[in-house]
Amino acid sequence: MTIINNQGIEYKIIYSRRRSIGISVGPDSGVTVHAPVRTSIKTIENLVASKSDWIKKHLENYKASVRINNNEVIADGATSLLQGKEHRIKIIESNKYFIKLNGDTIEIGLRNIDEKEIAGPMLEKWYRVIAEGIFRRKFDEILLKYKDYNFKPSEFTIRALKRRWGSCTSKGKITISSELLKLDEVYLEYVILHELCHLKHHNHGKEFYKLLSEVFPNWKLTRSELKKYIR
Repeated sequence: MTIINNQGIEYKIIYSRRRSIGISVGPDSGVTVHAPVRTSIKTIENLVASKSDWIKKHLENYKASVRINNNEVIADGATSLLQGKEHRIKIIESNKYFIKLNGDTIEIGLRNIDEKEIAGPMLEKWYRVIAEGIFRRKFDEILLKYKDYNFKPSEFTIRALKRRWGSCTSKGKITISSELLKLDEVYLEYVILHELCHLKHHNHGKEFYKLLSEVFPNWKLTRSELKKYIR
């Protein structure tokens, strides 16, 4: 069920066997109210009205967001971010599949020019391969630069994380999203240092931010800028 309230907020309602009402706002899904089966429309309307400022704030933030994934069908002449710069996509008919960087152009070779639906997944895989070399060098460089802090990760991996930019387990395994290859290097450095700080403080408490401020003083602005990118 989809409703538009008197403040112009369009939302859909999903009923399920849950005990409480919740609201979610997403860049693609929009505004969704998750409610117990017997919840009245009036109760839901009142909740949405009471949360209208919060909802509008998130919707405005998403309008200013930049989508960076390439899972959709990629057309010749489209653009894709690489290390913070837009690169033009050029699709070429070839006797073999390939992707290569040619200046500010990413060339994608397809055996059949009409099979553009596979270009997106091909490009994402290419990003992960390129990220392996660049990210590992950057990680080692940062560990050396901050050796006095004695950061000792147990493992470093790169994966195509879609919900997070990075993670650090309680056992010291750090994972960084290959999606960061699409952005300026400052964001990669920030995320790596953020996760390294979790080796010392596995939370987001006062001591964690004190340490992060020492190794990356401009973290607040960088984190704010990073939030505009969605996948």
